[in-house]
Amino acid sequence: MNNSAQDQLSVLFLAEGEQQPDAVMTRLTDFIGRARANLDFALYDMRFSDVLKNHLTTALRDAAGRGAQVRICYDGDKPLNPNLAAGQDPAPPGTSAFVQSLGFPWRRIAGMKLMHQKFIVRDQSSVWTGSLNMTDDAFTLMENNVLEIDSPALARFYTQDFEQLWEKENFDNTGNIKTNAVQLVFAGQPATARVLFSPGCGLEIDSEVARRVRSAQRRVRICSLLINSGTLISALVDLLRAGRVAVSGIYDRTQMSDVYRQWQEVPQNRWKIPALQDVIARAKLVGKNSTPYSSTSRHDYMHNKILLVDDTVITGSYNFSRSAQFNAENILFIESAPLAEAYSTYIDHLMQKYRGHA
Repeated sequence: MNNSAQDQLSVLFLAEGEQQPDAVMTRLTDFIGRARANLDFALYDMRFSDVLKNHLTTALRDAAGRGAQVRICYDGDKPLNPNLAAGQDPAPPGTSAFVQSLGFPWRRIAGMKLMHQKFIVRDQSSVWTGSLNMTDDAFTLMENNVLEIDSPALARFYTQDFEQLWEKENFDNTGNIKTNAVQLVFAGQPATARVLFSPGCGLEIDSEVARRVRSAQRRVRICSLLINSGTLISALVDLLRAGRVAVSGIYDRTQMSDVYRQWQEVPQNRWKIPALQDVIARAKLVGKNSTPYSSTSRHDYMHNKILLVDDTVITGSYNFSRSAQFNAENILFIESAPLAEAYSTYIDHLMQKYRGHA
């Protein structure tokens, strides 16, 4: 099959203190600036300082002036003191007021857990997605990755998910979308990508991630805020005990410490504590020490959600957790040797950067 000039993929890697916020905003406004018909945003968190907000507003208004229809859906406001153990929204307040101040059609998306998406669909032919929230801290203090994919075939699936969210104004019972792998090009070489959405495909995602880890032949590399799916932890334990595949990577030590405390309070989850600690010790995973969460604290998390299995990159908004199965999320499975090497180099960089964190 011949790939069209449109079926291209590019990636942006972010790390704390290694890029200026206006540079990231320029990348975003360049994506927006190519819109001619539609811009659909599905966002968890959107709060910018005035300078960044002005750049974004100008880009959106210019797009609307060219005839593009702009729509924004975002996570519905949750309690000011959320029950984190129950998966309620830990995001600081302000997204609702920010989105509504932009002046474009919007929908607050309700649901029992999180509308955790971070994607934009442009002209039903291109997608911006990954782990990056729309905040100053996300642009400057957190480790994140962004994928820009020009593919009408892939964008069609994201559009279906967006339309479900927009019409229902609730993410429960969304995301049950039948998808297939699409052909792409990265670094001049063929690639394939398949997207899955939760909550509709949440159980399938959890099973597929663990299946791919269990079937690894050469390497598994982790670059993840959280590692708290019991299915994934069990697969990693088995892989490490077998000793036939190299496992390495980085996670957010501070945020996982909060998860340990939550697990300790739930008897059926306590087994995960020694199991994950065994994984971390055997694989010598590097931990970033971030700032403990509060709505007003410095938000400097190792925020990626990446698994690298041989030459497959698994990434998106989906944390590797049981809660993510019930959130509104997207996750990509991308088969590409050069893309996997780009992600592997990024993981090496972050491991080196944080290896000294005690």
